[in-house]
Amino acid sequence: MGDWGSGRVLRDRNAGIYLLGVVVSGFGTTAMWLVAGIWVKSLTGSDSLAALTVFAMWAPVLAGPALGVLADRLPRRPLLVTACLVMAALLPALCLLDSADRVWLLFAVLLVYGICGTLHEAAEAALVAKAVDVRLLGDFNGLRMTAGESMKLLAPLAGAALFTRFGGASVALLDAVTFALAAGLFLLLRVDRDAPERAAPRAGGFAEALEGGRRLWDSPVLRPLVATAAAVMFLAGINGAVVYAVAEDVLGRTPAYVGVLYAVQGAGSVLSGLVAGPLLRRMPVRVFTAAGTALFALGCGGRALPYDAAALACSALIGAGLPCVLIAALTSVQREVPDSVVGRAAATANTLVFVPNALALALGAGLVALVDVRVLLPLLAVAGLAVSLLLVTAPTGTVTSRRAPV
Repeated sequence: MGDWGSGRVLRDRNAGIYLLGVVVSGFGTTAMWLVAGIWVKSLTGSDSLAALTVFAMWAPVLAGPALGVLADRLPRRPLLVTACLVMAALLPALCLLDSADRVWLLFAVLLVYGICGTLHEAAEAALVAKAVDVRLLGDFNGLRMTAGESMKLLAPLAGAALFTRFGGASVALLDAVTFALAAGLFLLLRVDRDAPERAAPRAGGFAEALEGGRRLWDSPVLRPLVATAAAVMFLAGINGAVVYAVAEDVLGRTPAYVGVLYAVQGAGSVLSGLVAGPLLRRMPVRVFTAAGTALFALGCGGRALPYDAAALACSALIGAGLPCVLIAALTSVQREVPDSVVGRAAATANTLVFVPNALALALGAGLVALVDVRVLLPLLAVAGLAVSLLLVTAPTGTVTSRRAPV
């Protein structure tokens, strides 16, 4: 890795502080994400309402372009701190949730949770692009992915244990504490100029919200990367919807085996995040993204094989491939888009990438009832490999980065 690697990121004061904030807040968020559905199920007995908890947290991503405008019009560090403090103050209200009649309270909190999360990610993308050395952005985003995935391996167990022993309110309080701690850490960030650069002339209203999307579309660098990420996340949604069928119909296992598959997938994501930065410096970004897409596609296709070893290996491939696609897209947005619009560009990219994933989860749930999973998975592999091939063979635009070359 030479002098530029994960160690250099961790020695960078701003990067180290921010990653610690991600770990702290991510632990509480992941625990709450799991427990919210369990909590609703235990109070109402409704599987549908339990599933809607995830939707409530993800729905605000549809407003990403509009929320991204705030990240481009307000000082980013105070915005991050404020978002964390709002959630730290709001989550204790869930201590009042003790019956099915008050489930609406949880959904209201989760909706605000999603709004703050979408705003947080937009402000983060913009602030990190200024606070972290441009040569460290790939490494930072990789380590951030590793931190997030690591929490997914640990936090659900802690959340489930707390819920079982003390109830859902204990998890809400834990999450509130982690948000408060993260706010304190973000206050320690040092940014030479926290306020975003101003674009002149400045658009207004709806046109201003669409400016981030226009930047993505007009860039010959970003357009294919974001389109590839959206296509891959669509395929990932279908793959996620059929994972229970893989466990039962292909492997002959109980549904609980899905937990093992996801744990291995998470381990693959952790490893991918660690090597993403060095690989991005040594490979063209399109080749890096295409390689991640191909790994994901091969992992999907291999899940059709009726062997535990193959299923575990393919879960690792999926976990290793997906982060490459997402890290490449985000890092490129941070490098290519001017500071005055990077917040809404990142938020728009998140909307374009993750909305197809949500739609595909619903589509996959229907497809698995109509198409044998042993046929569907190879089709996903073919589609993924086609996306990878299209990316590397499409005409390459000229890089017009606003930042120093890496």
